[in-house]
This record gives sequence, C-alpha cells and structure tokens, in this order.
Amino acid sequence: MSVSCADIFNMIEDFAPLNLAEEWDNPGLQIGNPELKVNRILLCLDVDEKVCDEAVRAGAQLIISHHPLLFKPVKQILTGTPAGALLAKCLCSGLVVYSAHTNLDNAKEGVNDELAKRLGLADTKVLRPGHTEKYLKLVVFVPLDHADGVRRAISLAGAGWIGNYSECTFQTQGTGTFRPLEGSDPFIGKVGELEKVDEIRLETILPAGRAKEVVAAMCGAHPYEEVAYDLYPLANEGPAMGTGRYGYTAQPITLNSFLEKIKSALGITCLRFGGNPDGAIHSVAVCGGAGASLWTWAKKIGADIMVTSDIDYHTARDMLSNGLSFVDAGHFGTENIIIPVLRKYLEGCCRQKGFEVDISTSRTQSDPFSFSR
Repeated sequence: MSVSCADIFNMIEDFAPLNLAEEWDNPGLQIGNPELKVNRILLCLDVDEKVCDEAVRAGAQLIISHHPLLFKPVKQILTGTPAGALLAKCLCSGLVVYSAHTNLDNAKEGVNDELAKRLGLADTKVLRPGHTEKYLKLVVFVPLDHADGVRRAISLAGAGWIGNYSECTFQTQGTGTFRPLEGSDPFIGKVGELEKVDEIRLETILPAGRAKEVVAAMCGAHPYEEVAYDLYPLANEGPAMGTGRYGYTAQPITLNSFLEKIKSALGITCLRFGGNPDGAIHSVAVCGGAGASLWTWAKKIGADIMVTSDIDYHTARDMLSNGLSFVDAGHFGTENIIIPVLRKYLEGCCRQKGFEVDISTSRTQSDPFSFSR
C-alpha cells in the first residue's frame, strides 16, 4: 500500500505532538508537497548537501531531520550562498523535508527520555515542566452488539489510556429512542416511525490532542448514520510535559566512573566535564543538545551533575560555584541517539498500517567536531 508524506507526518506527530515544541522553534514540514507518495525515507540529524545527495542516490523522496532546515522566515533564496544552494538542490531534486525538533526532545520516549535511559537513570521526571496534557471525556451511545467494536476502535485511536492501563471504559445499558425522518437511511427502524433500541452508554477518557482521531475511529466503527456522542472538558491533569529529565543512578558512583558510562552509552570517545573526578554521583539531570541554560533547574531539584552540551565558559563557572558538576557530551552525541528510535517507531507504524516503505538513516553524517589527542 502506498503512503503519502502526510501519512508519515501524522505518525511522527502522534509520537511527538507539535504543541510540545518550544515557542522559538520551527518543527514540521520545511519544504515540498505533503501529498507526495513515498517509498523511501532518509532520517538524519541535520540536512546538509551530503545528506541531500545521499537521499537522491538512495531514491528517497522524503528527508526527516531533527534540526529544522529553516529556523526563521526566508526573505531571499540566494543560490550563490551555501544555505540558498542547499534549498535549491532540495527543491530541484523534488525532495520533501520534514523536521521534528524540540517537540521530539520533549516527547515521551523522545530525545531526553532516551538519553536518561541510555545512562541507566531510574525514576525519571521532567526537569522543567512546560504544560500538562488536557483530557476530554467521551460519551457515545451504541447498540449492544456493536459496543465491543466501537470500544476497540477508540482505544486503538488513543482513548481509554490511564497510566499503564489501556481500554479503560465504563458502560451502562439503557434505551435509546429516535424517529428517522425523510431523507434518512436508518441502520435500525423505519422512516417516520419511533424506534426504541437497547443501547450501551460507553464512556472513556482521552487526551484532547487525540480528539479528532478518536472521533473519526468511533464514527467509522459505529453502525448508525448519525452518531450520538458528547465530549466534555475535564479538570484532570495529565503527566507533566517539558524540557530535560532527571533521575537517579542505581547506586552512587564516582564522576570518573560515570564519565566512562556516558562514553560507552553514547558511543563517543571524548567529553568535557567539570567537578571532582572522585566525587559521588547519584542524582542526574540531562538535556540533549544545548541545555546548559537549565542548570538552575538541575540545581533546584538537587542534582549532583548535569549532562548536556554546548556549555560556555561562564555557565561552567556558575555551575561549579553552585556545587553542580557537569558533563558536556556534545550536541551530536546527545541527540543523534534519537535517530534509531525514530526509525524503529516509524517502521513499526508502517508495518501495522500495511505501508510499503524503506526507512534508512544517514551514513554520511557525523559530529562536525574533531578532536586532537
């Protein structure tokens, strides 16, 4: 079955909703036609000329990057500049480019959760909460013999999830009445006659961001021509969403030992760090990419150390003077870990939906920094 770019975008945004992105960010479609049919996709951290050429050689129609190709509004495309030449090459090659950036950083199982997982942190929580998920209550009235089908459909679309439990619903039985009027095509009953039907009142909870998909799935599984349902806003607060994570090592270890663990977990050989190499590390804050500005949040939650990248001189001084050790593991090293996670997720979604698409990761991309030994 063929798949459009828009289908792939929907999968990504199910995993990393755009509303999780920071205000200054520009995730989503960067260039190209979202309705283009694709059979090959290339994943990368950054879109550059080598990646563009790699996509063309591989016959890919879609590039999915972590860092957006376009951060700010474009006033000119000057093909004599590297940035303009890259845009022109992508456009002339018919490539679609899509980026999942800070929404992917902040998402559950996204960059920061993966970083915490690789470092073996337990009991992880959001470092700087931004907002909480809003919930809705869905109530729908279904004839008895279709209740299970509708329940399964809305659950698969994202309703009825509470913590580690799925298909959480409540149902009561009653009698529904309706009179089909001229022009109707009733599933039950006759035009002009009052009909009484044994029905189930099925109710459940869903994230507000999934309402469109859940309602569509419900209507698709429901036998009635006109589906009677209600959506109520709830005061229930969902899990905190936001930037960075913090958690705990299985047991206190020295900073020296933790440095070796980081290098092994991220597949890197060099680190910048600050702190006593023999000092004890137990509480750890992490933020993939340039997260040094979150050090005050790390200090607030009592972290022993912060793992991030792009730490400047004065921030390093401030962290150490406030008793917070740090590790700068590099921008590439702390973020490239999400690419295989995203590939596995998209491949699973495509298999489930019967989409035939080849998804690969860039082989031309590496850390732009080299180190002299």
